[in-house]
Amino acid sequence: MSSLIHSVIAGTGRYIPPGQIKNEDFLSREFYDKSGKKIDKTNQEIIEKFQAITTIAERRYASDDLVTSDIAYFAALDAIKSAKIDPEELDYIIVAHNFGDVRKENRQLDIVPSLAARVKCLLEIKNPQTIAYDIAFGCPGWLQAMIQADYFIRSGDAKKILLIGAEVLSRVADPHDRDSMLYSDGAGATILEACLTDTEEPAGILAHTTRSDTYLYSKMLYMGKSYLQHADGQQDLFLKMNGRRLYQYALETVPLSIKDCLEKAGVQLSEVKKVLIHQANGKMDDEILKRLYALYNLNDIPEGVMPMTISYLGNSSVATIPTLLDLILKEDLEKHQVSEGDIVVFASVGAGMNINAVVYRM
Repeated sequence: MSSLIHSVIAGTGRYIPPGQIKNEDFLSREFYDKSGKKIDKTNQEIIEKFQAITTIAERRYASDDLVTSDIAYFAALDAIKSAKIDPEELDYIIVAHNFGDVRKENRQLDIVPSLAARVKCLLEIKNPQTIAYDIAFGCPGWLQAMIQADYFIRSGDAKKILLIGAEVLSRVADPHDRDSMLYSDGAGATILEACLTDTEEPAGILAHTTRSDTYLYSKMLYMGKSYLQHADGQQDLFLKMNGRRLYQYALETVPLSIKDCLEKAGVQLSEVKKVLIHQANGKMDDEILKRLYALYNLNDIPEGVMPMTISYLGNSSVATIPTLLDLILKEDLEKHQVSEGDIVVFASVGAGMNINAVVYRM
């Protein structure tokens, strides 16, 4: 058998902000609907219904002095330490985000230079052959960066790549929109390395799939004005979502995308040890998993196959999967471990609408 290059995860890192924001912290908020009308329910009722639907009880916010590139750098340092590599050896640094460096006092988009360039500077990497760039692909951005990196590695163009997913969503969430309770801040990072193997069951990325449904679904996540129509700073735009349609779209398409990826890899669902899915909504992810197993006519879902952190970390967009992966690999997530040879599926859905999936052997 001839040797083949595979992409393997050599190290992981994360930055979870220490600032815990509980649901009770929203009791004093004024919530309005899309038309600008104050919602005719008590905040206690709003919060209880929100938690029942999403499973989110708390989330994390970055401190006022930090921006997205800062927390991306913290996660990168952790991943580099984990991989035990010299950062000067990196061929690429790819940072997935959607809003750039949004400052507490100014929500204006700041992406020049790229966040990847800022992270490279913070890491004090002098090598001009370490190419730094960003990717904006909605919540699936980090996973799409992994897919791009796999192409670079398999082509022989790169040997070591740093992938980061980082976001500070708390500063682009409309405080008068109930959906603002979904969003969280955080960063996760991985080091992907080239591995030459001639075994029949190589480790690393086995297959990946991506789809973009823009014709009908591009406006399910968008930027819009505050629901409080007389709010100060009317020029500011906030993240908005057509939650009901997005929920249905995800249920219809994500399980099919995962199945396509498993078939491409030649792997059966029964072989999968863990499904690490973008944590946008706890109930939605549960239903996605049920529909995935139903595609294989399987009614019994293995206990613990889908680790969840959304209840206490919220939805940190591109950071959710790499953060979850790091927690598992460093055995910081109770009752969840993976071993050499285990099959792990990564999957994400988000603005675009974009969906991707990766099948990986540890």
